[in-house]
Amino acid sequence: MHKDGIGPFKYFVGISSLDQVASRHDRVCVLNVLGGESKDVTPVGHVYSGGNVVFGTSPGRSGQSLKTSLGDIPVYNDVREGMEAGHRFNCGVIYLPPSGARDGVAELIRVNPELRKIFMVTEKVSVHDAREIRAMGQQNGIDIFGGNSLGVADAWNEVRIGGALGGDAPREALRRGSIAIYSNSGNFTTTMATYLRMAGWGTTTLISSGKDVYIHFAAPEFAYALANDMRSKAAVLYVEPGGHYELEATFTKPVVACVVGRWKSKLTRPVGHAGAMSGGDDDAAAKERWFMEKFEVDGVFTPERPVFSRKGAVVTNIAHITHALTAVMQANACLPDFEPEGNLSLKPWFGSSMGLVLPAELDLPVVEAMPPYGAEIARLNRQIGTVFPRQSMKDASGASQMDPSTQVTTLHGVSVLDAAQHPLEANVALALLRQVGGPNDRALINVMVGASLGLFGTPMLAAAEAARAAGNAPNAVLAAAAAITGPRAFEGTRRLVRLLLEAFSNARLASVLDDGFDVATVAMDEASRALFVTDTEDPIAEALIAGVAARGAKAPFVRWLRTLPGHPTADAVRAAIAASLAWGPLLRKRISPLTAETLPWWLHLFGVLIGASVEADRHAPGAFCGYDEEALLRTASLGEVACTALIGRAADPDAQFAFQTLIGLLLSNGPGTISAQGAKGAVSSDGPEAPDRVQLNKAMLGFLSHCGYAHGGNGFEGIAFLIEQFAPIDLDDPGRRDHGLDLATLAKAFARTYKTYKTEKKQVGSLAFQKIPGVNHPVFKDKPVNKDPREVFVRELYERRGEYNVFHEFYHAVVQALFEAGISRNVYCVNVDALIAAVLLKLMWRPFRTGAFGRDRLETAAFTVFLYARMLGCAAEADDHLNRGRDMDTRTPASKCAFVS
Repeated sequence: MHKDGIGPFKYFVGISSLDQVASRHDRVCVLNVLGGESKDVTPVGHVYSGGNVVFGTSPGRSGQSLKTSLGDIPVYNDVREGMEAGHRFNCGVIYLPPSGARDGVAELIRVNPELRKIFMVTEKVSVHDAREIRAMGQQNGIDIFGGNSLGVADAWNEVRIGGALGGDAPREALRRGSIAIYSNSGNFTTTMATYLRMAGWGTTTLISSGKDVYIHFAAPEFAYALANDMRSKAAVLYVEPGGHYELEATFTKPVVACVVGRWKSKLTRPVGHAGAMSGGDDDAAAKERWFMEKFEVDGVFTPERPVFSRKGAVVTNIAHITHALTAVMQANACLPDFEPEGNLSLKPWFGSSMGLVLPAELDLPVVEAMPPYGAEIARLNRQIGTVFPRQSMKDASGASQMDPSTQVTTLHGVSVLDAAQHPLEANVALALLRQVGGPNDRALINVMVGASLGLFGTPMLAAAEAARAAGNAPNAVLAAAAAITGPRAFEGTRRLVRLLLEAFSNARLASVLDDGFDVATVAMDEASRALFVTDTEDPIAEALIAGVAARGAKAPFVRWLRTLPGHPTADAVRAAIAASLAWGPLLRKRISPLTAETLPWWLHLFGVLIGASVEADRHAPGAFCGYDEEALLRTASLGEVACTALIGRAADPDAQFAFQTLIGLLLSNGPGTISAQGAKGAVSSDGPEAPDRVQLNKAMLGFLSHCGYAHGGNGFEGIAFLIEQFAPIDLDDPGRRDHGLDLATLAKAFARTYKTYKTEKKQVGSLAFQKIPGVNHPVFKDKPVNKDPREVFVRELYERRGEYNVFHEFYHAVVQALFEAGISRNVYCVNVDALIAAVLLKLMWRPFRTGAFGRDRLETAAFTVFLYARMLGCAAEADDHLNRGRDMDTRTPASKCAFVS
């Protein structure tokens, strides 16, 4: 029977008080001192403790050392070699693997009669070995801590042995006080010490007991040493499921027990530490009851329901420990050790809701950070937009990614399936502003791009027409126009955008949608203001301003221009519209100022490329494809105009919906596509680390030169297949369900013909037979019925709209007929290429049947719609590379190149 009423104590060996656990007199030997964990934490503990590690062992590394700021720790092959070199120690630390822990303990005990304590960091030591370790310790009068422990620390003595308690800066977490800590979790030991310090409670001795199945210095030993420690007025325990150690512990001082892990009772096997099997009598709920009985309380302590006694309290949330401890100690007439230093509740120094409206409990207020962080954060908050780290962008992208299992690509986090449900102008915003454009964005984009569509009398149109007359494909035609749309015309707008962003940032503009923002508060020096105006009226500038007003778009930057003496220039209005578009994404740190500065050039390029895609006779003075300047700037949407340009007739709502579907699906196919690599390579070769010299039109040339009949123009193959099947048939409207055609019979006839064709090819030994375009896909195969999720998504989308497409339905009949004819072992998928061909052919069927369009025009349309969409996706890749990339980082090293002869 021991003093203080502790009762019979079965295993106590040498430590009678917590102040003996870790002292300044202790000297330490570390086994496997150069191991991955030890070499990081041992130097920190050594320095904190004033140099308590005398040597370490690492077989085969004798003569090496572990560097610390107090001098090198020598390393020997084994313990005996270190002792023969004259080193003495009384504490051993085990960092060995589980299979070697027992032998390490045996070595320490066998060769060092002065050994008194062993600290086992090693986790998952077998129960068999743990029992032998325990027996060796008992027989030789040695206290053992662990396993699976982060060691011990003493805030009074400023000593740490065998682990990482206190982290990399122990003095910050471990402040001298009156509370001992005993914890099953190593990391939470430090966390609890920090919580206590914030609440005004310091610590004495901290013990990470570990949570292997077998705990050596367990709760009963701790309770005994706590009772005899004159420094410790109370203790905090962190308790996990598993084991009966706490049941056997008798406490004579106040204790707050944090019992966690109720969720583990739902499991059927141990997880993390020792865990607890479902249905055991040592789970979290059982341990809560043990402590309630010890403390004579009837519930768990919470701030809302503070249940405690002078003996202690039970909590299940680590954040409630300090509340419970303060209440228990007040009941014992004990005040905190020092003034509280604050609390660890979440106090964000900066935040962004990314434009989302959050509920009050999630919308945490931003507080001023402590020095010196506050000044740095204030400087960052004045920074407009984000800055992306430069890195190698070869085969990488911060703009797009493809899911290899579904083949669905996302552009700035938006899948192409979702993009297919938004109009063209909304996807322009997605490409460059990294968010789908809202109504205000779409209105401003319609004005900016609309102003660049009409190319009558421009060298861009002349170059495109010359390229077209020379028999070039659509991509080369657009490239001819893009080559002329160079940087010189936009040097002024970039400077103006920079001035606007700085001035409006200083004026604290919160949102471009804020009609109440007083533009008179925007300050700019006279010389800078003069750059925005001219003495004579600029008709282009006035037309742009009128377009913004007519569309009801909110643009405080344009409002500010109207307050200046003089007439705004066209460059100034373009810069003001671009700044209005970029402001929200800049504030939300989605884009960089560099992207904002290049917006006018990008939007002009898009207009030029769409304009160059149609013949010169569809351009007229002040008009494009039948839309006059007023309509282009004030009323028509970019999607409507581009659809009209593509199909050669006024675009009705159904045509516009089909057009936006095609654009969305074709936006991007991931960064690995040939077209994306072309755009990225063009930026890489210009040198994005000096972004002002990167030519955006050349990035478009890179994209356009990397398109062709195989990549971009291959949509015609599906159209050609459908024309071959339907040309002999009297089909007036492919959107009518009552077309009177037996699609199954047509498909079976095709399947028979194709089977005969394939058989004949095989008979003559040829395997180079023509495949059916739009059918099958290497990813979607080997199921009884295969499906391309992209095609399924759009088919269901059209079904919800009540729209019908006979060409699309025919494709489904074909894959079924191929299976029934034995040509395929299963039902092939109708892939997304077939869907695109069917949608596009439906759009252009009537003019084709009437002879207004020939097959060449259909081929051009199939190629052009790809270019319309992919110019946005490739602009996103180019902008991303401009912001993130390094010079020439898409180049392949010579070592990875091969010569083929």
